[in-house]
Amino acid sequence: EKGYETGEHAPGLKLGGCGAYKAAHHIIKTHAKVWHSYNNTWRREQRGMVGISLTSGWGEPVDPHSQTDRDAAERYIQFHLGWFANPIYRGDYPEVMKNYVGRKSTQQGLGTSRLPTFSVQEKTYIKGTSDFLGIGHFTTRYVLQKSFPFLQVSSYHTDHDLAELVDPNWPAPGPKWLYSVPWGFRRLLNFIKTQYGNPLIYVTENGVSETVQCPQLCDEWRIQYLKGYINEILKALNDGVNVRGYTAWSLLDKFEWNKGFSERFGLYHIDFKNKNKPRYPKASVDYYKKIISANGFPNPREVMS
Repeated sequence: EKGYETGEHAPGLKLGGCGAYKAAHHIIKTHAKVWHSYNNTWRREQRGMVGISLTSGWGEPVDPHSQTDRDAAERYIQFHLGWFANPIYRGDYPEVMKNYVGRKSTQQGLGTSRLPTFSVQEKTYIKGTSDFLGIGHFTTRYVLQKSFPFLQVSSYHTDHDLAELVDPNWPAPGPKWLYSVPWGFRRLLNFIKTQYGNPLIYVTENGVSETVQCPQLCDEWRIQYLKGYINEILKALNDGVNVRGYTAWSLLDKFEWNKGFSERFGLYHIDFKNKNKPRYPKASVDYYKKIISANGFPNPREVMS
């Protein structure tokens, strides 16, 4: 979406309303081809697994008693996670995506939907092409219904017909988009369990950045973030979600998309101005080491705190 719709990221194409959908369509078909290639050629010998890693926030209805807000929150998830996961696990794009993009395309006078379609053969070929689901997750939004007039320039964002809100009480230690909302992770994991037949899950990205460097490397907010989110994964495990592994994002400060080196997700601080790029452990390193060594929280009493 940022590469082919808004042009914010490489390759910087501004193909409003259709670019992101076309790019995703090719990604999904290519993923399936790679999965089949491995399945037919290497699996018997290597006994490996091929999956896909998808990043998604969680959308919570502003008013859980409002059907329109609940529907909007459902659209939020389907337009993010379901966009890629639904074809792989269920054989086609989510119905709500097909309906909304199709209807808006018709209102624009287009002969076909801006959302591409899979042939019957492609649906069969794509469905089931994941031995595990990788999940990247960082934050949550409150969601409510918001209609966009069809006369506006079409875009992936206006196709949703929703608005996103945040709670001002949510901690926001890093960039503007990343609020710490641990309970959203448990709900996302349970959604995956229900929607896609409880697939094997590896958490491939989960962490928080800082925009203001702490000279004492005292990233207490990262410790609290990791503690909260890992705790919710443990709750999801108790719910029966099939989570097999967790990876904190990230080991080192690094080059972060169009933010360059200014946005730091690392457990280790990197001095980018020094030609040798020395690494310094932040406070979160010691905390995360204890979690790793215990394969969970070292003190059981911490789990529910």
